[in-house]
Amino acid sequence: MSAAAAFRAMFRCFHGCLGEYPLDQILYTCPQCGGLLEVYHDLEPLRRVSAATWKEMFAHRMARGPHPFFSGVWCHKEWVLPAVDEANIVSLGEGRNPLVPAPQLAQRYGVEQLWVKLCGNSTTGSFKDLGMTVLVSQVNQMRANGTPIRAVACASTGDTSAALAAYCAAAGIPAVVLLPENKISAAQLLQPLAHGALTLALQTDFDGCMAVVKELTRRPDIYLANSMNSLRIEGQKTIAFEICEQMGWQVPDWVAVPGGNLGNVSAVGKGFEMLHALGLIDRLPRLLCAQAERANPLYESYRSGFQTFQPKTAQPTLASAIQIGNPVSVHKAIRTLKRFNGVVEQASEDELAHAMALADRAGLFVCPHTGVALAAVEKLARRGEIRADETVVVISTAHGLKFTETKQRYHHRQLDGVTPHLANQPISIPASVDAVLQAVEERIEKSK
Repeated sequence: MSAAAAFRAMFRCFHGCLGEYPLDQILYTCPQCGGLLEVYHDLEPLRRVSAATWKEMFAHRMARGPHPFFSGVWCHKEWVLPAVDEANIVSLGEGRNPLVPAPQLAQRYGVEQLWVKLCGNSTTGSFKDLGMTVLVSQVNQMRANGTPIRAVACASTGDTSAALAAYCAAAGIPAVVLLPENKISAAQLLQPLAHGALTLALQTDFDGCMAVVKELTRRPDIYLANSMNSLRIEGQKTIAFEICEQMGWQVPDWVAVPGGNLGNVSAVGKGFEMLHALGLIDRLPRLLCAQAERANPLYESYRSGFQTFQPKTAQPTLASAIQIGNPVSVHKAIRTLKRFNGVVEQASEDELAHAMALADRAGLFVCPHTGVALAAVEKLARRGEIRADETVVVISTAHGLKFTETKQRYHHRQLDGVTPHLANQPISIPASVDAVLQAVEERIEKSK
């Protein structure tokens, strides 16, 4: 686009302190108040392009490319990271995730339509790819311009580490991953190892890992990749863009997002706000942030009208990626939820496991965190807060194949505190047609 040079993005203080900072400055918090930063886009040059032109350009890029514009993130480059050189973009084809109707679940919950946005259908199997392509591309550009960044580091409960390791491997940048020892799935641990990241298992929980990585990245040569770095949010906000594109530029009534470190809640909200500000949509959805009951500090704050927020020690939960008691992006999430007339709901271990199993029975094969969001949707629908004539989109954050151990334990009835109503195991029978037919008949009769 010929006007691309006029598009501007910069860091600003989330809390409103004066000052703008270039995106190539190594900066994670406001120099004045210490609060989080956010990426601010100058909307005036963007408004000079009509909504119809933006829609046409995004669709053309998504359909025809070329690299890197086939990416669901980079087809929106001017709205994400306008100044990055195309040669420095590190893309693994992220985004373009399916928005799948789930009529069986919609009928069960009693809502008009329910859709699941399968963000786990990606290179590393989670939505974290969306933010990591932006962050690593910015680092790649900074290194190309002479900034002496030697490595990129993150604390993680699994998915962030996989995305960081993959994108750094693609860029040839060293990656350092801090994980809570024995608290993530084997599949999640394998991913950063396979991509060659320095993987350190710390004898603590995620919040402990986060404290260490924040200290580590005080060094200017080690760059922070966690979502307190607001570059991550710029990629994740494209979830909202894709939802509207896939729904024919219609806006769902509700969007449900699992909440742990709470960056994704604010990211999805930011995406919808940008679409609205630039005239591509005419209204905003309501947001539902769903937390596991065992890691629910935002839910407890919501119950008090967000008057206070108290971090807590998160307890072990099947939804391990959101087992976070002191979320970095809590204040961004609260602001977003207030703007979107949002709701926070929680799900017990039994509720999330059952919701996950129901989604699997509908053909989706989702992660436990998606189970949290689905369980929260059902609760709101049952009490009438989500009306029967409304449309709901649930953000599925990771692929179910990352959590096969949890699913195996569910079907083998080995999960404490969970009643596995939909447990299903292989049946050993003789190798004969008669035995197989008998088993088939019994199953069909049972399902009636």
